Amino acid sequence: MAQFDVFRNPGRQSVTIPFLVVLQNKRFERVSTRFVAPLALRRSAAAEPHYLAPSFTVNGQDVVLDVFNLTAIPARRLGPPVASLADEESRVKLIRAIDELISQA
Repeated sequence: MAQFDVFRNPGRQSVTIPFLVVLQNKRFERVSTRFVAPLALRRSAAAEPHYLAPSFTVNGQDVVLDVFNLTAIPARRLGPPVASLADEESRVKLIRAIDELISQA
């Protein structure tokens, strides 16, 4: 399970939030949970500035990062990865959103 791997959402909100992206660094893979961010369908997501809610296409679905609902989930609940957002452009967008959320600026 690598950083920026994308998984189907095993939770109740999987209709509007079909995917979760792992943000946790692989160095912490021995921890039983994974720090994830929801990837919500663009049409159901709240309007946020593009840098806080970057958009992606995962398995043909337009989704946006929901940076305000980060959570930890037991790794065993995540099935096999369905995609990866580890390419340079996606990584930059993901990291920028997290940085904007927690920066002290």
